[in-house]
Amino acid sequence: MTYCVGVKVNAGLVFASDSRTNAGVDQVSTYSKMHVFERPGERVFVVLSAGNLATSQAVIHRLRREFKDPAGVGLGAVADVFEAAEHLGDVSYCVQKEHADALERSGVSAEASFIIGGEVAGAGHEICLVYPQGNYISATPETPYLQIGETKYGKPILDRIIAADTTLDDAARCALVSLDSTIRANISVGPPLDVAICAAGELRVSRRLTLAGDSPLYMGVQQGWNEGLKRAFLELPRFEWELGAT
Repeated sequence: MTYCVGVKVNAGLVFASDSRTNAGVDQVSTYSKMHVFERPGERVFVVLSAGNLATSQAVIHRLRREFKDPAGVGLGAVADVFEAAEHLGDVSYCVQKEHADALERSGVSAEASFIIGGEVAGAGHEICLVYPQGNYISATPETPYLQIGETKYGKPILDRIIAADTTLDDAARCALVSLDSTIRANISVGPPLDVAICAAGELRVSRRLTLAGDSPLYMGVQQGWNEGLKRAFLELPRFEWELGAT
């Protein structure tokens, strides 16, 4: 299991993901779920992956091979993020079909989900969620974020904070809190945490960082959020009987 989130605001895009691929009593493995495809000044895409690791690795490998092709194919040729999502869906579906029979005989699902976002010059910034079946949806003004993996624990903070006019830095902090809430609730999600920011119109990854579980920034976010929640809780209205009402 994993957890990844992509956020779209007026100022640009924020991506965040954990790195845990397996959790157990005596084994924890990590693998980055964030993959960047960048031609500064022309186009930039960030892909987040969840699901079968073999499938997602094969899909990313194929996309990278295409992106390096000087002939201009795949993500190097699409006109916008929607075409990129469609192409990613086609590649993912083909990879799943190639390995589905062997994996299913072992009782393992070949399915993988992806979030892809970015910007092509002149086309505007967008994010899309690509389902295992190859189809996709995009973020909307009502729901300006997309999640894959273990989504339920990190959703409430996103619903309360993220809006179109949220700054990129605030959106990134919110994504970190969303990740931390999920980590606290589910052992299958864990650090290191990857964060990337793409400012609208820059056509590159503007900021990128990887945070270990004991990094000062991550620990500061945890502490600040925990203390803030406790203060908010203590300030909630009192019951009538607490106020001495009859």
